[in-house]
Amino acid sequence: MLRFANPTLFLKLVRWLMPLAAGASAVLLGWGLYLVFAVSPEDYQQGATVRIMYIHVPAAWLALSCYSLMALSSIGSLVWKHPLADVSAKALAPIGAAFTFLCLVTGALWGKPMWGTWWVWDARLTSVLVLFLVYCGIMALWTAFDDPARAARPVAILTLFGFINVPIVKFSVDWWNTLHQPASVFRMGGPSIDPSMLTPLFVMASGATALMLALHLAGMRTEILRRRVRTLSQQLARQDGLNHDG
Repeated sequence: MLRFANPTLFLKLVRWLMPLAAGASAVLLGWGLYLVFAVSPEDYQQGATVRIMYIHVPAAWLALSCYSLMALSSIGSLVWKHPLADVSAKALAPIGAAFTFLCLVTGALWGKPMWGTWWVWDARLTSVLVLFLVYCGIMALWTAFDDPARAARPVAILTLFGFINVPIVKFSVDWWNTLHQPASVFRMGGPSIDPSMLTPLFVMASGATALMLALHLAGMRTEILRRRVRTLSQQLARQDGLNHDG
């Protein structure tokens, strides 16, 4: 796989891998929605509002996963100078921000009937809001530089610094007393959710993950092509300048 560090070879990989990821996402999300509305029962306390979980939870998982992948890409950019590391990190930022925003919105929609309020400043909700703001800050820093090569290092440093918030989001319900429920899937002793709800949740999460992969590959392809166009434009401008001087 190391040979796909070459952008040209990577684009060839994307050409067939991206449609597979998009197709898998469509199939899994379609199947998951069928399970959610036709198979999964309503909760005895929450009623039909429990179905928000099937969007909210995968969005929360992917919000953290995207940032973790950004941190790994940042290490690859800073330490190994991998030619695609900063491309990967830049492509992931808007995707992670979108999933974080979706997590916040669905959490508010779920919290209103359950808690009686759209928002509370507890540890979990506040740390997820901070995660969204960090995503926004990273995207703003990318746009602050005309040359993406110059932006890569400061963005990587900011990304790694912001990674401190990821374990805070994950363990906030264990470290502090919050309204948010503790982990019910990835926990010691196994999941506490009934299989009739757990199976649709995993199918929806798998579909959302495949969607994230497809969007990530598309974003990386776009960024590689954008940088090639920028380089070509600079070369043509220099050539035009030399012709005028001559």
